[in-house]
Amino acid sequence: MSQPSAPPPQIAPAPPPSTVGGGGVQVRCAGCKLILTVAPGVTEFVCPTCQLPQMLPPELMKVQFKTAAAAATTTTTPHPPQLPPPPPPPPAVPPSYSPSLPPPLILPAPPSSQPLQQHVPAHGIDPTKIQVPCAHCKAILNVPHGLARFTCPQCNVDLAVDLSKLKQFYQPRPTPPPPPPPEEINEVAIEVEREEDEGGLVGETFTDYRPPKLSIGPPHPDPIVETSSLSAVQPPEPTYDLTIRDDLESSKALSCLQIETLVYACQRHLQHLPTGTRAGFFVGDGAGVGKGRTIAGLIWENWHHGRRKSLWISVGSDLKFDARRDLDDVGANCIEVHALNKLPYSKLDSKSVGVKEGVVFLTYSSLIASSEKGRSRLQQLAQWCASGFDGLVIFDECHKAKNLVPEAGSQPTRTGEAVLDLQARLPEARVVYCSATGASEPRNMGYMVRLGLWGAGTSFIDFRDFLNALEKGGVGALELVAMDMKARGMYVCRTLSYKGAEFEVVEAPLEDEMMEMYKKAAEFWAELRVELLSASAVLSNEKPNSQLWRLYWASHQRFFRHMCMSAKVPATVRLAKQALIEDKCVVIGLQSTGEARTEEAVTKYGLELDDFISGPRELLLKFVEENYPLPEKPEPLPGEESVKELQRKRHSVTPGVSIKGRVRKVAKWKPASDGESDEESDTDSAHESTESDDEFQICDICNLEEDRKKLLQCSCCSQLFHPACLVPPVMEIVNGDWSCHSCKEKTEEYLQARHAYLTELLKRYDAAMERKTNILDIIRTLGLPNNPLDDIIDQLGGPEKVSEITGRRGMLVRAASGKGVTYQARNTKDVTMEMVNMHEKQLFMDGKKLVAIISEAGSAGVSLQADRRATNQKRRVHLTLELPWSADRAIQQFGRTHRSNQASAPEYRLLFTNLGGERRFASIVAKRLASLGALTQGDRRAGPTGGAGPTLSAYNYDSAYGKRALVVMYKGIMEQDSLPVVPPGCSSEKLETIQDFIVKAKAALVSVGIVRDTVLANGKDSGKLSGRIVDSDMHDVGRFLNRILGLPPDIQNRLFELFISILDLLIQNARIEGNLDSGIVDIKANVIELQGTPKVNSSSESLTGFSNFVLLISFFVQTVHEDQMSGASTVLFTFTLDRGVTWESASTMLDEKQKDGLSSANDGFYESRREWLGRRHFILAFESSASGMYKIVRPAVGESIREMTLSELKNKYRKLSSLEKARSGWEDEYEVSSKQCMHGPNCKLGDYCQTGRRIQEVNVLGGIILPVWGTIEKALSKQARQSHKRLRVVRIETTADNRRIVGLLVPNAAVESVLQDLAWVQDIDD
Repeated sequence: MSQPSAPPPQIAPAPPPSTVGGGGVQVRCAGCKLILTVAPGVTEFVCPTCQLPQMLPPELMKVQFKTAAAAATTTTTPHPPQLPPPPPPPPAVPPSYSPSLPPPLILPAPPSSQPLQQHVPAHGIDPTKIQVPCAHCKAILNVPHGLARFTCPQCNVDLAVDLSKLKQFYQPRPTPPPPPPPEEINEVAIEVEREEDEGGLVGETFTDYRPPKLSIGPPHPDPIVETSSLSAVQPPEPTYDLTIRDDLESSKALSCLQIETLVYACQRHLQHLPTGTRAGFFVGDGAGVGKGRTIAGLIWENWHHGRRKSLWISVGSDLKFDARRDLDDVGANCIEVHALNKLPYSKLDSKSVGVKEGVVFLTYSSLIASSEKGRSRLQQLAQWCASGFDGLVIFDECHKAKNLVPEAGSQPTRTGEAVLDLQARLPEARVVYCSATGASEPRNMGYMVRLGLWGAGTSFIDFRDFLNALEKGGVGALELVAMDMKARGMYVCRTLSYKGAEFEVVEAPLEDEMMEMYKKAAEFWAELRVELLSASAVLSNEKPNSQLWRLYWASHQRFFRHMCMSAKVPATVRLAKQALIEDKCVVIGLQSTGEARTEEAVTKYGLELDDFISGPRELLLKFVEENYPLPEKPEPLPGEESVKELQRKRHSVTPGVSIKGRVRKVAKWKPASDGESDEESDTDSAHESTESDDEFQICDICNLEEDRKKLLQCSCCSQLFHPACLVPPVMEIVNGDWSCHSCKEKTEEYLQARHAYLTELLKRYDAAMERKTNILDIIRTLGLPNNPLDDIIDQLGGPEKVSEITGRRGMLVRAASGKGVTYQARNTKDVTMEMVNMHEKQLFMDGKKLVAIISEAGSAGVSLQADRRATNQKRRVHLTLELPWSADRAIQQFGRTHRSNQASAPEYRLLFTNLGGERRFASIVAKRLASLGALTQGDRRAGPTGGAGPTLSAYNYDSAYGKRALVVMYKGIMEQDSLPVVPPGCSSEKLETIQDFIVKAKAALVSVGIVRDTVLANGKDSGKLSGRIVDSDMHDVGRFLNRILGLPPDIQNRLFELFISILDLLIQNARIEGNLDSGIVDIKANVIELQGTPKVNSSSESLTGFSNFVLLISFFVQTVHEDQMSGASTVLFTFTLDRGVTWESASTMLDEKQKDGLSSANDGFYESRREWLGRRHFILAFESSASGMYKIVRPAVGESIREMTLSELKNKYRKLSSLEKARSGWEDEYEVSSKQCMHGPNCKLGDYCQTGRRIQEVNVLGGIILPVWGTIEKALSKQARQSHKRLRVVRIETTADNRRIVGLLVPNAAVESVLQDLAWVQDIDD
């Protein structure tokens, strides 16, 4: 049969099979089940969807050809004239009937008494059945396999299948081939694959920065750098023409990179987001680059355009003076700066206030302030700006507005909400976000609504959607955000070069005295916990005091944090004195000043003290004094006066009932007064007689009613008695309350019992008070260190020698005699408290004091660098005594001493003690630094160290791997699982050492409250502790690191080392499995070439959110997306890499090692001990700088990232003595690897597999990624290999022209899918 000359007839969806108006019929396809329309006269056709050849079922043939019934007896198959035959069926479809086959395969069956079958609707050819012609009417029938007898639905003739004839037309199925032998596992290929999945080596982090597309203005006074990741991205073409350009060029007030910021910010402010609001700009320059002067330039430029009102929001009111200085520097002397905190809450442009134009300078705390009458600063500012305001709103140090979208369970900050509200009220305002650390965590970008990264016209519905995508993407995703923003012209981020700045992590080991002090303090806290538990147990009737334990652990953490700080004081003083000897000056950074404890002590003990306050001691005293659980103090025993009150309380005042059942009316007996008349008495009697029968008063002894007036009523039991009836009788007149004899006896008993009870309570209370007093006495005798801030100032020469730039109001100063200390205010008569920090800063910059101590509260925005304009240009030595709680603050503190126009770069010394637990504070900072470098500087490795010296990332334990390591460790200690590593100080050969450690570790965790509900076992496990760790604690790394601070140093460090060992093991396993998120990695090779040249897309077609997709069948460089606002594009680059090392190069490497005398006996060429596919693998191994480790070089992929131990090397490979054999094997592997992967010619992935290939093809999606983020994520999720599903950011540089591209690595197998999905997105938008 030949192929049909015409294409298959057009089909359209339709109702069930029927005739169609205009001729033809509709039928359901036997393959894909779609309904097809078949043209008149056609009985054979091919489905255009599934390509299955088919014939019409018999009942529809009758419709097509009315004459078919008349010719039912003919023996030939009917063929309409000019019918195009179907093409041969594909191999997958079972063989179908062809007219060339001889008839008949089905014979008429003998008559049967069975009734005729019902008419069955036909559905065309069913590929799951045998197709055979009826012997009577020749209709093609679908016969199920194995069915021997049936009735033809067309002519109702009984038929039987002739199996003898059927077999000659259907060949028997071939016997399946034997299963292939199990695939040989190539261990070397697995090793190489893991290394390739892990990514390349970390390269140089920073590159020198010059504005790529502008050349206006002088060069910056200091070397400026940009991360190499960001430098791989070009900003858009500058189109804005500055009005103040000539002024700036003549005055040289701004450098070229500050002018570049002005141009791009003004250019961005001309654009509007899809929401209708004006687009904003983000200045992410590092501390000290000159953001203040850049802002002043922006205000000056807008002033020339008639925009005379600006808002400048910053962190401290002191910075108003810096704002004034910056405006003067750019020549804007005519613009006034109004400090909002000095102005009333009335209208700013009213006659009384008179602020018509200029800069209103305010702090973030002012932004959320309001007057007593309820008028807020926010309303005041919105009223002053008025509707249609299009001036500047500058959020300087905008990281203060973070936590608008906090972690689950906490509330957004008022500052974040106010910043958002202000932007919503001023939709046309020209917003500038300004901070070196504004985007340390993507969560903190929630208020940056004017960047247009989420919302209408983007890939993300709202900020939470954006946040979720970035958190899934890991560190690499954060790095892409910064690159994306730069490419779209909304972000600049340069930093001062850290060349020349020295970073050193200094470990300050605890001195013997401090070690002993720390040990005793840890033991005391453990005993205090037991004491508090016992004291709380006495108060068993009360609910558990959760508040007590919250305060206990908060004080515990603060106490040991103080101890860690104090432990570093000797090292700090030593380093500071050494720096002063070397003619340098010193800046010491800390976070807490201990002011609260000092002020409490001064209030308690007076202004003159024997010695400096010990912060830890005062903290402990305060905690115990205010929170020790005491039983309620009993009331004093009642005296004579209280007895009658007691009696009243013991009995009801309800009157009793007489023996006659009449209610007794209560009336106190009193003698009739002399002035009482008979008339009144009669009246009384008359009144009484009219009362009801029940209201009689009778004596409870004689039961008579006589002498009612004389009846006495007991104030205790309320009974009535005649004075004469009592024994003994009452002769005297009773005034006031009176008690009967029986009540007096009962009261005596009660008072005695109560006296005994109260005495017992008082005894308990006194015992508890005594215990509390004893604890307070012990605390007072504990050797605890002084407040570090006062101690350092004192040891470095006192306030005359040390500038203090902190937030505290007073300080303790040693008396001139050297005995005792006095509390005094920090400011003097000449200097106000508001200006004291500026005054101290000036003394330091003038060289009158050579040591400065700064805290976060006092140093925001302060410049302490070796400024060329200052008298004191000595090199700064910056000692970090206490790491801040967040990396944002750490970076801010580093930036105090590293700024523009400095004579020398600072030396940084980060001090840590050798206590494992203290690294908790470094952990918090390191967690932020990892993403801070990523987002503020585009490269996670950039951090503040800039690749020079050790980084803090080594101290990041509060990560996903940290949480898993903690669970593994806890389960091991609780003996629910075995420990994967040998604990420190133990031996795997001596199991008793491991058991001993577990016992000690469990006891330690009990003492810090991590293991709860402990029980001491009996029987065979006698003495064994059992307990539980609650789920919330199992994953809480922060709590673990906080709590172990309160353990003695020995067990603290052993527990910490165990945790770190497990963490290292988990990270190593993740790296081996290719699951480690390593941020940006460099792809290295000997030769890297870019295929083709970039193609510029000039299409003007516009799409919603996406535009200008160009998809090429044979691609090298493709533009797959172009941003409408900036013109930035998303481009797919294809690179060819040659990673191989020739035999000559390998030989030269070995020769050079031997010449330098650095080689070892084990250096040389090796071959694998095992063969794979008849081949062995060859390597060059030589000892690395790390003793006992060997670098590995392979012919196909070059130098390996992972080094091998000697034992592993000898176990897997054997050294070759014959150089000729080594050469032959090396060259053979080098040649083969250019054509195929390490898995051999039958690799499952075929050409897509790159494992161990010397010549590789690498696809990188560069440019702007965010607009097509979701599409790429979806395409990668379909990949087979786990490592290919992850978003991986890579950096690659061509070897010929050093062109650097940073982007998403697209696995070769996924390229087609990515491009198809991008095309699909375009179709939807079209």
